[in-house]
Amino acid sequence: MASVVGSGIMGERLAGGNLALALLANSLASGAALMALILAFGPVSGAHFNPLVTLAMAFKKQLHWKNVPAYLLAQAVGGLVGVGLTHVMFELPVVMTSRHSRTGGPQWVSEAIATFGLLSVILGCAKARPAASAYAVGGYITAAYWFTSSTSFANPVMTLSRAFTDTFSGIRPQDVPGFIASQAVGAFLAIALFAWLWPLPESPDPVPEER
Repeated sequence: MASVVGSGIMGERLAGGNLALALLANSLASGAALMALILAFGPVSGAHFNPLVTLAMAFKKQLHWKNVPAYLLAQAVGGLVGVGLTHVMFELPVVMTSRHSRTGGPQWVSEAIATFGLLSVILGCAKARPAASAYAVGGYITAAYWFTSSTSFANPVMTLSRAFTDTFSGIRPQDVPGFIASQAVGAFLAIALFAWLWPLPESPDPVPEER
């Protein structure tokens, strides 16, 4: 969240009103930070910064369901703290409410597509090329800033956290439910696709006891 909000603030301040340049700065910084954080925290926790990823991994039996609530709580707290600390760094009020309107059918479709793509990249790399996951995810998010009209939030916690920053990357609180619903649809479709492409392995038969 610090990389997303902070680079949005910095990009907007330095771009002199050029929104394309501000978005470029925002996307490059966010993708690069995400890549670095996945490399750093992947071996510790799986680098789940997204509750949809956590739920997908639990569904695929790569994370125990009993650990899911703690992950979701950590993500929510981390997102809000990240926004607050970024405001401190840029001499803004710690808590703000966004006035940036992001709503309507095209944006909701955009979020569903963005989330479907993100989950597809994560699930595909986890299955076939785990060592490339950080680079693939960082690259996808950088690109998705540009090919989606919503600039690819693709993360319910990030969406909620961005409602509390009235800056370049913010979203109005009343627009959050539509984004999160769209993200859930995209995630469900990605999970369904990969359940079909790579079905969960059947439980092995118990090994007979030696006599």
